Amino acid sequence: MKAIVRPLLFVLLLALAAPAQELSQEDLEKGVKHLTGTRDAIVEATRNFSAAQWNFKPAPERWSVAECLEHITVTEEFLFKMVSDDMKKAPAEPSDPTAEKVADDKVLAMVTDRSQRFQAPEPVRPTGRWGTPQDTLKEFLELRARTLDYLKSTPGLRANVSESPLGKLDAYQRLLFISGHSERHFKQMQEVMADANFPKE
Repeated sequence: MKAIVRPLLFVLLLALAAPAQELSQEDLEKGVKHLTGTRDAIVEATRNFSAAQWNFKPAPERWSVAECLEHITVTEEFLFKMVSDDMKKAPAEPSDPTAEKVADDKVLAMVTDRSQRFQAPEPVRPTGRWGTPQDTLKEFLELRARTLDYLKSTPGLRANVSESPLGKLDAYQRLLFISGHSERHFKQMQEVMADANFPKE
């Protein structure tokens, strides 16, 4: 009898030690859909842009479409590194069903809301890092492919919880934040393109 009970007890202990919450298929599909959707919207909106359209600024203090894209790209690199570095360590907090984390949809709603404007930190302001908008777009697409692959292949995203300016976020939500940030600045691109003086070609 003891020979049977001990292995069963070991299996039970392993189950209890496993993360209480893993990423569901629904959440995975939602994350992939948002990341691919924001990527595709940027690519489609800027397809066949001329130099004048890329670089048009509605006012001296406002960003051009090219500068918005550079900010999206450099911020994706910056935020992705934060997530992947955190995931290499032990979870900041074990998965806890009672933890008062921000809801996924609220993360996206807060990040994409342009009714509140913020000054971008110096390290992620556009400076012409990649030379041309086309080079920047290539970099963005490579980074977004890496983010998508990470989302699809990394276990334990829900188990890694840390504080953020929005509240407690798990690593999955911080990947959603990346996508929401690109949507936020895609909306800024649309504002530039809607300007009455935006070049027609």
